[in-house]
Order: sequence, then structure tokens, then C-alpha cells
Amino acid sequence: MALIVEKFGGSSLADVQKLRNAAAIVASDYTKENSVVVVVSAQGDTTDNLLELCGAFGRHVPERERDALLATGEQVSAALMAMALCELEVPAVSLCGWQAGVHTDGNHGAARIEDVDTARIRAELAAGRVVVAAGFQGLSAAGDITTIGRGGSDTTAVALAAALGADVCRIYTDVDGVYSADPRIVPSAVRHYEIDYDEMLELATLGAQVLHNRSVEMAKRFGVQLEVRNSFKNSAGTRVREVSMEKRTVSGTAQDRNVALCSLERSGDKPDGMYRLLSLLAQHKIHVDTLLWTPASAGGRCTLTFSVPRMAVDRTAELVAQHASELGFEGLRINDRVCKISVVGAGMVSGCGVAAQMLEALYQAGVEVLCVTTSEIKISVIVPEQDGQRALSAVHDTFF
Repeated sequence: MALIVEKFGGSSLADVQKLRNAAAIVASDYTKENSVVVVVSAQGDTTDNLLELCGAFGRHVPERERDALLATGEQVSAALMAMALCELEVPAVSLCGWQAGVHTDGNHGAARIEDVDTARIRAELAAGRVVVAAGFQGLSAAGDITTIGRGGSDTTAVALAAALGADVCRIYTDVDGVYSADPRIVPSAVRHYEIDYDEMLELATLGAQVLHNRSVEMAKRFGVQLEVRNSFKNSAGTRVREVSMEKRTVSGTAQDRNVALCSLERSGDKPDGMYRLLSLLAQHKIHVDTLLWTPASAGGRCTLTFSVPRMAVDRTAELVAQHASELGFEGLRINDRVCKISVVGAGMVSGCGVAAQMLEALYQAGVEVLCVTTSEIKISVIVPEQDGQRALSAVHDTFF
């Protein structure tokens, strides 16, 4: 008998028929004498609809109240999934995040899981029930409901799997597994039967929407065996784990449209303003990715170029304006009509010429490259937004 954690995303639960389909998958595993914990996301576009409802009360609603509202989406899904299982004569109980023992810090909207008290879940499993837990949420030390960020139900599932010592954590979605690119954008994308944690983490961070990046990070840390499956086919999918065999140079490509490019100028060539700005953005939880420092020529001005999430543009502009005198920068320019195209592969550590091949593909496709960043297992470029799909296809076709 195995202990299985299964997570179903919003597209897999969007209506009653899809809920019943997901419940049938769970019931099939339960009837094989497995212990099953199910983690659910909110149905379909529920979270977006709730955020729109928040917007009716202004841009700066209290974060605590926003989390209290957003958490209801997953709670609805959990109750409905438990009902669907009971309809199939499978005993089930739904639990909110706090009932499932998920404890987080107090950072509303992007809380991090600090601990999982598994006592309630283990008691329910021992009683022969399937546990259906609401993902994406937990409880802070102050006793407040928190949410852990978009895509956070993946992280909830992995956290429960790690705490329970589950044999496997299956992530059910609307694609067959992890592909070399989003098959909805690049029809020639190929499916991986297995992929390394590090490669999957980079792909998730760089815009691949199959798995939440924090879930992959946690799975690697605690050795959780992940499987990505299609909830409408329930085929083998892709396994995410430590892969020690020799790999191809590039394992995948990704596109991220949630990016904006910012540029600032200042006189002189001292880098103190750069670290002051980065420290300021870090204090306000604004993630900086691409970073380019152009020293001043004789008597000229230096330039700092960096990227932030598109949703953080307004806050970035406010902070730069408020601290202009101490930072010494001026002339903020923002280009929020860009996207990031990346290639990822653990084999790039020992491979040669990947950057050259990528840039040549973009040149041949007539795509302007605005910025380039590299690491041991990824190369990312920022290009104009209108060229994003053409750039992704050109780069993908070069390596696959």
C-alpha cells in the first residue's frame, strides 16, 4: 500500500464533469488500497474573478482581507471534490489549509510554508478516508489566513508529501507532462519522460507554467518524487527527480511575459547607487532578474538596466522617485512591452556554443535582442513583446 499525494489544478476542476473526472482518478487509486491525499486549486478563473472583486475597493485593499477572500476559492473546490468522492462511495473529508496543519509566515500574498502539522491528516487517513486539502493557503503565527502565491497549490502538495513521507506526489494538469516548450505555443515541442530537478526549477522560474517554481525547489530539498500528468488522460506523463545520466545540452525553452525592463542614468562611475537601489527593491520584495551596468565614458553618464516583474513596475517607479536623492539616479525609463526567452539544460555546463546558436537563431528570425543573461544551466534574452512567439519558435527549432 502506497501513500499518494495528488494535486489537481483549476482547469482540471473547472466544472462538475471535470470534478467528477478528477474524483474518478482519485477513487481508482483509493480502491487499490492506497492512502490518498488530494490537494486542489480554485476552479477555473475563480482566483482572477476574486481579484477583480477586490479591485472594486481600490488598488490598496488590506492584504489580510484579500487573502481571506482568495482562500475561499480553494475551499469551494475541496468541498466539491469531497462530495464527488462520496458520490463514488469513497469516504472523504475536506480540510482548509489551517485544518490540514499548514503553518506559514505572515507575508500575505506570498507566504512561505514554515511547518506542517500532519496529525489531523494522519488521523483521517487512519480512519480510511481520502483527505482533500485546500491548496494555496495556510495559517500564520498570528492566526490569520495567508496565501502562498499564484500556483501555490503545487507547493502545498509537495509540502504535504514531504511532511507525510509520501511515495509520490502527482501534479495533474491539462497537458501530458513537461515539454521542451509550451505545446500550445510551439506545436513541435517534445515531451520529456523524465527531467532533472534543477532543469525543471529553471524552466518553472523562467515562465514554464507546468509547475510552481517553489514546489520544485521544495521537492528537490526533501527528495519528493514528482510526476506531472494529464488529468484528462492520466497517462505516464513526466517524472521530475535527480537524473544522473548524460543529458542533452538543452532540455527546454520557456517564455515569460511578466517582465519589464527599467533603465536609470547617473553622473560619475561609482557603483554605490546600484547596491542601494537593489537593497531598496529587495526590502520591498521586488525581484530583480536581468542586471546590466554600463560604466560611464570620459565625462559621461553610467547606465543601470534591470528587469522586474511587470506587476511591480508602478511600485518600482514610486520607490525610485521617493529615494532619488540618495540613489543618485535619474531619468527612469520603463519598457513593459518585452518578454524573456530562455533555454535551459544541465548539459550546458560542459557544452559549447549554445549562446551563439541561440543568438544566431534570433538574428535569422529578425528578432532584436535587448538584453542577455547567462548562468551555468540557462541563457535568457529579453526581446520585444510582439516578437515573443516568433523568438520562442526560432530558438526551440534550433535545439529540437
